[in-house]
Amino acid sequence: MIRQQTVRRLIFSGLVVFALLSVGPANYAQPSQTTASGPGELTVDRIFRAPSLSGHLNSGLTWMPDGKRLSYLETIGAGKDTRRELWVADPVTGQRSVLVPADKWDAALVNPAAANTQATGLGRHAPPLYQWAPSGEAILFQGANSLAWYDLKTQSSRVLVSGTQDLADPKISPDGKCVSFIRDHNLWAVSTADGQEHALTKGGTEDIRKGELDWVYPEELDITTAYWWSPDSASVAYLEMDERKVSQFSLLNFESYTGEAELQRYPVPSGTNPGVHVYVVSAAGGTPRLIDSGSETDIYLARVDWVPDSKHLVIQRLNREQNNLDLLLAEASSGKTTNILTEKDPYWINVSDDLRFLKDSKRFLWSSERTGYRHLFLYDLSGKQIAQLTKGDWEVTRVDALDEAMGIVYFTATEKSPIERQLYRVSLDGSGFARITKEAGTHGIRFSPSATSYVDTYSNSATPPRRDTFAADGAKLGTLEEDKVPELAEYHLSPVEFFTIKSHDGATLHCSIIKPPHFDPSKKYPVITFTYGGPHAQVVLDAWSRSAIFLWHQMMAQKGYIIFSLDNRGSAGRGHAFEEPVHLHLGSQELADQREGAAWLREQSYVDPNRIGIWGWSYGGHMTLHAMFEAGDIYKVGFAGGPVTDWHFYDTIYTERYMGLLPKNEQNFKDSSPIKNAGNLRGKLLIAHGTGDDNVHYSNTLSLIDELVRHGKYAEVMAFPGRGHGVSDPPAQRILWERVAKFFTDNL
Repeated sequence: MIRQQTVRRLIFSGLVVFALLSVGPANYAQPSQTTASGPGELTVDRIFRAPSLSGHLNSGLTWMPDGKRLSYLETIGAGKDTRRELWVADPVTGQRSVLVPADKWDAALVNPAAANTQATGLGRHAPPLYQWAPSGEAILFQGANSLAWYDLKTQSSRVLVSGTQDLADPKISPDGKCVSFIRDHNLWAVSTADGQEHALTKGGTEDIRKGELDWVYPEELDITTAYWWSPDSASVAYLEMDERKVSQFSLLNFESYTGEAELQRYPVPSGTNPGVHVYVVSAAGGTPRLIDSGSETDIYLARVDWVPDSKHLVIQRLNREQNNLDLLLAEASSGKTTNILTEKDPYWINVSDDLRFLKDSKRFLWSSERTGYRHLFLYDLSGKQIAQLTKGDWEVTRVDALDEAMGIVYFTATEKSPIERQLYRVSLDGSGFARITKEAGTHGIRFSPSATSYVDTYSNSATPPRRDTFAADGAKLGTLEEDKVPELAEYHLSPVEFFTIKSHDGATLHCSIIKPPHFDPSKKYPVITFTYGGPHAQVVLDAWSRSAIFLWHQMMAQKGYIIFSLDNRGSAGRGHAFEEPVHLHLGSQELADQREGAAWLREQSYVDPNRIGIWGWSYGGHMTLHAMFEAGDIYKVGFAGGPVTDWHFYDTIYTERYMGLLPKNEQNFKDSSPIKNAGNLRGKLLIAHGTGDDNVHYSNTLSLIDELVRHGKYAEVMAFPGRGHGVSDPPAQRILWERVAKFFTDNL
């Protein structure tokens, strides 16, 4: 499912409370009954109109190969006149200059890369518009169907590849002599010296992809590429994905008079997954060599990495139930493999990107959740554990850098607080553990190639993201982007308050609340609960949400609503042990914990217990439906966006990870579907869904509507023709969030 970036993917869910009258000495707060606003109040139009009230950070930020400067993209003009320039900045002085002006960029690529669509899977990731050659003397520019090589010394460009066929996933070889790319479902390479192309694979088709990902692998395993250069540039390892037996789903084009549909390969629970193998091919071409990944074919090959010696690669092999992960060491020359490490879990295994090899090719950094929290370990190639580097009731969320010369690992973790992300360091022997970042909130770290300095993209719940540069020890070097938004002061945003409550069984649950401006504790206010509830995401986080939904919440607070959120068990940031209670029973433990939050709300003197609502998107929409159908005594109004209504509809990797395999767990599938209890709907329900949603298909909503009709129940449905899972184009967003705001004010 789409996760918050992090994350990594934002998904919202919730219910809104239907207003029940309470008579008495009534000091009830009455929300604004229209979406019109006065001076200093937010509006939907302003929230979704440029310039963004979250500010602006330049895109394409990356360290140059020598680690001395940073490059980034500047956008000039607007609309059809939009043009790009490449700039560089000094991390200490902040001095900036144009490296590639717009006219030279335009001359290099006539047909720029397409903008991001509303697709998920690999479509979630916008292609990089430029890449640095390893020498730092040239830049690769990517277009939709062309690649250009820009020489910095001569300030001139050469077209390496052009044509009418789309190109994808270009990479510069480590020696800078070749650029590889995907075209027509095959892997190709072109010389940077003379522009000569040659095919590395043959026979690729839409159903047999060579070096090219399908839909489900990037969506649910977070893998971003299907091929990898060896460090010595002599070979390329790649995935071959055979989708011929994967079921096809029709995404109907509603603008078509004749009913054309796009067919999407989409594996559903108990269905056939793509058949995946790893091959290695010489950079010069020739016959690819199959790497032995075992006799069992109904598996996932979740990660592939080269060992620094270029003679070996490692493959992370995951069984279909996703509770057994093997780390295979393969000889590139023979294809023979040895299992050097196995992780087992009684629930499921979360795959990570934390694997790092040391230069001696004999030791590697590995992370595991075997203790209930993700921690770092050092292993040798025989699979022997050399050292445990981190431990405690907190989790490592990302490995940021490995400075082998100093023997230090830098990583992001939740040690200070699960609602924050801070940068830490530890030595390779497990000593010297220390926190580097100091400001409370969320730090996103990007280290220089030498790991001697880093860019910190920092925010908290009251501060839009800014970028500063630091030495590896945390000493500040300079400021890259302050990203101040003076206009925000006009709206007097309410602070986000963080706190915890205890569940009846003793679990600590993190919560947040936004109160209306000029909050009066003697009054009683209606509450809008915002939830996601599913794995891999948090909504209670001390960070500025770049999603406009945070500002929409602030707008609703200005209209007299309290905004409440709770991260139930299953949510991210608290370790694997905190996730496990949702196993085989999605929706059950999550709703139980949300009920605990509602019970806390009802105990507050300033909350109207008869006006509590809930909303969310995707898994959050799924949770909203559970709440409306199973806790109608609590939640009187609900809004569900892009909801999963029946886990039989969703994809294999995500669903089977948490729900197990069919037919063994058929009853659990039925019990976890909110459709089962649709006849219990008591309050007001609004559903929004894009008909072109390639992630949570529109059939989820249609199936729910049919069940509601069977029971004589009504829900308002907003269908957005052709839109994807996020309904992300500004015109649709304005219509959507105006309607949702009015839905709450009319019914809560």
